[in-house]
Amino acid sequence: MQAQVPGKRLDNGRVLVVEDSQEDAEAIERALGRSHPQLRLEFLDRGDGLVDRLLGEDEVPGIVLLDLNMPGVGGHAVLRAIRARPELAEITVVVFTSSTAPPEVDACYAAGADSYIYKPLNFHLFRTVLKGALDYWLEAKGQPPTSPGGSSPRVK
Repeated sequence: MQAQVPGKRLDNGRVLVVEDSQEDAEAIERALGRSHPQLRLEFLDRGDGLVDRLLGEDEVPGIVLLDLNMPGVGGHAVLRAIRARPELAEITVVVFTSSTAPPEVDACYAAGADSYIYKPLNFHLFRTVLKGALDYWLEAKGQPPTSPGGSSPRVK
């Protein structure tokens, strides 16, 4: 399903994962591959140039799953840069990070995060938390949260 964004088409079947940890990226891919095989996942290992890249695309991802602690441009700066661009206003930004510090959570919401989710260490809980967040946002965007079976391409 696509929604119109001023100057951009929003692809709610595409999730951009910005995560520098290869281990966490693989866990996200495994978890979402099981719970949301219909989604197209794209992975970036840093935030450098992300906003310019999105601005250069005709169709942008419906959801960005954003880690905060990355080399180069960190997640806070990426979040602020996305929210500073009206063309990207409809992208849902879900911060998915290892920090539980209340000031960190508050800062992300103040900068425009749609959700802030802690990465559990236990894979079952990790998968459950991630599934719940994506189900919520997909449903909010008018898409069925999960669909059984099928597979989707993964872009790295």
